[in-house]
Amino acid sequence: MIYPLFLFAFMIQGRAFPVKCASTTLQRFYILMMFFHPAGDTILKHTWNNMTAVRCEMNKILVVEDDEAISSLICLNLSAAGYEVIPLCDGSEVPERLQTEQFDLALLDVMLPGIDGFSLFSCFAQHGIPVIYLTAVNDTESKVKGLLKAEDYIVKPFDILELMVRMEKVLRRTGRFPHVFRAGDVEIDEQRHSVKKDGRSVSLKPLEFDLLLTLAKNKNIAMSRDALLLSVWGIDFMGETRTVDVHIAQLRKKLGISIATIPKVGYRLED
Repeated sequence: MIYPLFLFAFMIQGRAFPVKCASTTLQRFYILMMFFHPAGDTILKHTWNNMTAVRCEMNKILVVEDDEAISSLICLNLSAAGYEVIPLCDGSEVPERLQTEQFDLALLDVMLPGIDGFSLFSCFAQHGIPVIYLTAVNDTESKVKGLLKAEDYIVKPFDILELMVRMEKVLRRTGRFPHVFRAGDVEIDEQRHSVKKDGRSVSLKPLEFDLLLTLAKNKNIAMSRDALLLSVWGIDFMGETRTVDVHIAQLRKKLGISIATIPKVGYRLED
């Protein structure tokens, strides 16, 4: 388990793959398949990726885990996925930390030195911070106790992708997941389906908006034309990659936005 997690984080941080972006929930299931599935090269052309999405503001996650190796792997992968991560290894450090910092979500072990995870829940509740338990404690009584308190209860060993999907669902449910993306002076609001340049609204056609949003979620990452076609136009699209070029030209014209052409690859949205 350790090696796949490390390689996953390494590849994400290195941005070593020109993939596309679509539904965030499903993308996190597919991304490991690219690297470890026997048909990984084919899957790469037909999978989704939002792991490296560049957001206006990062969600701040508190990881309370006394196993240094597990904590490091969680933090490495979450950082690569665009989260700001603060690790703690002792439960007694939590109350003071919550007095000085705000967090969007806590990943909390149960068996901790100082103060155990169940006893710490009231501290997080007082500050309105949702909790997901990550623990090796897997008896039914503990699971029920944890689920009655927290948003979720995940037993070790766990899949990092499953963890991120569960985290995203909690963040969305609690209204903490970012939905506004920026590239230079352009602001894209995914929920309102609106675009502004220098504070002024700009009208885009539906496919233009979807293409811009996909590029913005993967800002500074080279994306292939095939990846963009699949993400924006869908798997049933029967046209040619030239369609992407035409829509990129329209975005450049309407927004004056910096979309670099990457020879033999595709495009990259830059600040």
